Amino acid sequence: MQTQHNGNGSNGTSFSWPAEGGARVPYQVFYDPDIYAQEQDKLFRGPIWNYVGLEAEVAQPGDFKSTFIGDTPVVVTRDKAGGLNAFVNRCAHRGAMVCRELSGNRPTHTCIYHQWSYDLKGNLTGVPFKKGIGGVGGYGEDFDRSKHGLHKLRVAAYRGLIFASFNPDVEPLEDYLSPPMREWLDRLFNRPIQVLGHTRQWVNANWKLYFENVKDPYHASLLHVFHATFGLYRSSQQGGVIMDTHSRHDVLHAKPQAEEDLSTYESGLHSYQKGYQLADPSVLKGRPEFEGLFIQTIFPCLIVQQIANTLAVRQVLPKAPDRFELIFTYFGYEDDDEEMREIRLKQANLVGPAGLISMEDGYAAEIVQQSVTGDRSATSFVEMGGTEVADEQSLITETAIRGFWGYYRDTMGFHAGA
Repeated sequence: MQTQHNGNGSNGTSFSWPAEGGARVPYQVFYDPDIYAQEQDKLFRGPIWNYVGLEAEVAQPGDFKSTFIGDTPVVVTRDKAGGLNAFVNRCAHRGAMVCRELSGNRPTHTCIYHQWSYDLKGNLTGVPFKKGIGGVGGYGEDFDRSKHGLHKLRVAAYRGLIFASFNPDVEPLEDYLSPPMREWLDRLFNRPIQVLGHTRQWVNANWKLYFENVKDPYHASLLHVFHATFGLYRSSQQGGVIMDTHSRHDVLHAKPQAEEDLSTYESGLHSYQKGYQLADPSVLKGRPEFEGLFIQTIFPCLIVQQIANTLAVRQVLPKAPDRFELIFTYFGYEDDDEEMREIRLKQANLVGPAGLISMEDGYAAEIVQQSVTGDRSATSFVEMGGTEVADEQSLITETAIRGFWGYYRDTMGFHAGA
């Protein structure tokens, strides 16, 4: 039995979620424009914290970074007093984008269309021809600049990670992140960081397909030849999945074993190529720093990673039902010596658009998108490791994916049938 939610899919057709809950995912959620529009309202502009940047990216007064929450453009700034601010990147006059650069430093932001100017908090400070010219034109006596600032968002930071929300009554950020997730953030962001660079890529697929991907601990042993062959990560390693109480965030963690059984890989998995060697083995020669690796997802758009000595955050930005942008921001610690900085930069080649262990992920999302679009009856089958949603000391599981879809379904109001 299935129940319908209180809205419609595209073209006015009804949409329902299977009774199996997070173990079945209707393919319609990956392409329906009405569902995409509802996501913008309920997830990205709702009572939820969205990652928007690192404090290290706006370290000095006047620094700014332009980004998005969902598909809404926003600007993050550091004001003269050192405070963090975020506002919608849309002029209050005629709706033009005010900030057109990715980052920089300036005391004010001015719209090029009609030159309305705003301070670093988003307050309107300058309006050309406010009183007209020669007593002709201009605005009325009741024009109040304080009522025409940019749309300001609530902002909070944790361990140098900046989050913003459209909802002023959103729960405190530390509560949203939850103790289990904060432990892993504390582990990584244990001292001041330094941004090393960025990569950006466009993927022709729904944003949730990528979020599924990073919550899937066993695909890496099957899809990524580099992972399985060179042993950075294998599903046979010791590890597991940890989730918060709402199952909206999770951590996948793994560490090598002294004696690892490779018989499963050697029996015929194409992702394991015993004879492969690296032309430049130094890419894997780092320093002991963390034990193993971890990938953490913070709903709805943030991924935090530590793989060998490469540290990064990934931001997923939906652009359309079948398109998203993926941004990697690589960082190290301020007290890294030159050798460690070079190690981190070299190991940045492991991930990103052409990363040795991640270049297949975007393509995997695209071939799913190509095959599911238009089918209103079919669903995915998410039962690896059972149908429950709980922490697991295993990497052969889809529990985090089920948890994600359960939280998504409830937040969107797509209730499962009895």
